[in-house]
Amino acid sequence: MVASAAILGAAAMTSGAFAATPVAASPKPAPASQAMGTLPSAPVEKVIVTYKNRTAEAGSNAAAKSDTAEKAAKTGEKLSFERRLAGGGALVDLGDEATKQDVAEVMDAFRADPAVASVEPDIRAYAMAVTPNDTDYAKQWDLFEATGGMNVPAAWDKTTGSGVTVAVIDTGYAAHSDLASNVIAGYDFISTSADARDGNGRDADAKDEGDWNATDGECGTGSKASTSSWHGTHVAGTIGAVTNNTKGIAGIAYNAKIQPVRVLGKCGGSSSDIADAITWASGGSVPGVPANPNPAKVINLSLGGASSTCPSVYQTAINGAVSRGTTVVVAAGNSNANASGFTPANCSGVITVASTNRAGARSYYSNYGTIVDVAAPGGETRNATDTPGTVTTPENAIYSTLNSGTTVQSTENYKPYQGTSMAAPHIAGLAALLKSAKSTLTPAEIESAIKNTARPLPGTCTGGCGTGIADATKAVDSVLNTTPPSGTVFSNATNVTISDNTTVSSSIAVTGLTGNAPATLKVGVDIKHTWRGDLVIDLVAPDGTVRNLKTSSSSDSADNVLTTYTVDASSELANGTWKLQVRDVASGDTGYIDSWSLTF
Repeated sequence: MVASAAILGAAAMTSGAFAATPVAASPKPAPASQAMGTLPSAPVEKVIVTYKNRTAEAGSNAAAKSDTAEKAAKTGEKLSFERRLAGGGALVDLGDEATKQDVAEVMDAFRADPAVASVEPDIRAYAMAVTPNDTDYAKQWDLFEATGGMNVPAAWDKTTGSGVTVAVIDTGYAAHSDLASNVIAGYDFISTSADARDGNGRDADAKDEGDWNATDGECGTGSKASTSSWHGTHVAGTIGAVTNNTKGIAGIAYNAKIQPVRVLGKCGGSSSDIADAITWASGGSVPGVPANPNPAKVINLSLGGASSTCPSVYQTAINGAVSRGTTVVVAAGNSNANASGFTPANCSGVITVASTNRAGARSYYSNYGTIVDVAAPGGETRNATDTPGTVTTPENAIYSTLNSGTTVQSTENYKPYQGTSMAAPHIAGLAALLKSAKSTLTPAEIESAIKNTARPLPGTCTGGCGTGIADATKAVDSVLNTTPPSGTVFSNATNVTISDNTTVSSSIAVTGLTGNAPATLKVGVDIKHTWRGDLVIDLVAPDGTVRNLKTSSSSDSADNVLTTYTVDASSELANGTWKLQVRDVASGDTGYIDSWSLTF
């Protein structure tokens, strides 16, 4: 069992020392695509014509098509009736390369028709992922850069963390105006007065009293003197800094609430205190401690210690938290070693997070291994080949809220830190976005969404970094059942023989789509087979879920199955290998799968 835990925000996991320095003056700016000041001017390609009630064109597609042809002849444009809209309007395609003058002429022609109630252009709309106005947002490459970032801004169109409380189990809270309005009451779980530095043991004040060490060896053999880290405040800023307030930074889940829970003081913290904090933060009962009035649905643990197994005190607390619906996120550790040797990273039921750098490779200090679930930006204040303890690349670290005090709190500020401590809150923030977007999600579903939508590291990761770098927008889209572009078709025309009393299948690999399959997935089937009543046809989703398309029938003696089935597949990720499974349940008639298709 581990007696104490250390913060995981520096290259040396047990030292508690942070390589921090003011950020370089000219960090890479946000991409122009995100700095949406004015909307682009797109050409009008179609118009929407609404006919007056009781006219033939209002109720008949044939009449509307005929009227479109008449207007085409009148204007000399290549007009075509495309479809009827849900509201009753007729969508008319203007053909290729229609100029503004052409559009005006066509609209005038429809307006002059007494049967037409209105005509309007089919205009474009754009995602409003406007760059936040926080003054240091350009330094937050970890949120928006394509190579090493986590693709956060587009997720803000759909969710910002409202209604979710995130517990930061850490050093407590150093007052900061860029966090204050998002911070709610927490608790101090440090049971030893000397470690707490507040004159008592556990109490309801989660104020960070500082975790400095005055002399070398004060916290055990090999420990070094250090200043206070204000680690919990840095972690909290990444998750929930106030956003669009014209100052500082933007938080990933900036409308979530941050609940500081203090467990790390002088010389780290004990597993007994940390376990009780996990239980309390998630809404469980802790003897002698008042109930948490605002249980957290996400817990961030940017801390850990060396242990080849997960202590039972941790596992019991984590199991309880997960059973209450709380997602637990843990830093993998900073020892450039297999994370299986560190806890609580090696506990079950948690999301274990490795760190990546600005180039999208594993940070040189980050732990790795098969127990790592996913990676996220943790930054690097120096290159692996630079002298340990130096700060050579502060612009490549994670910039967040902090305090300038060397021992006790002083004035608020911002600084760059590196570590899996900085990677974990990226995932905690994403978990809050997901829970806010869909409140019914379980911890297992949140973990699955994050892992299944992660992208491969553009850089290297020796030893294993889970499923890749988390992608906030793709994860949010997946839980909101955002469907792929309508009309995307995948097919397989390879013949598969269907013999008597056998089961065969044909596969289609779907790639390049985002989010889930639609509720109206079209499954086109062309099967050549005499006495089609012999056949049972199923669609098998990438996760193995089977949906029956056709049952057998001893009375259906017709030949062949040539039809399209509509399937509600909205609970399935679109990408993956789909199968058409065909079972012949009788003798005397055979055939083959000629072709089949999926239209998303």
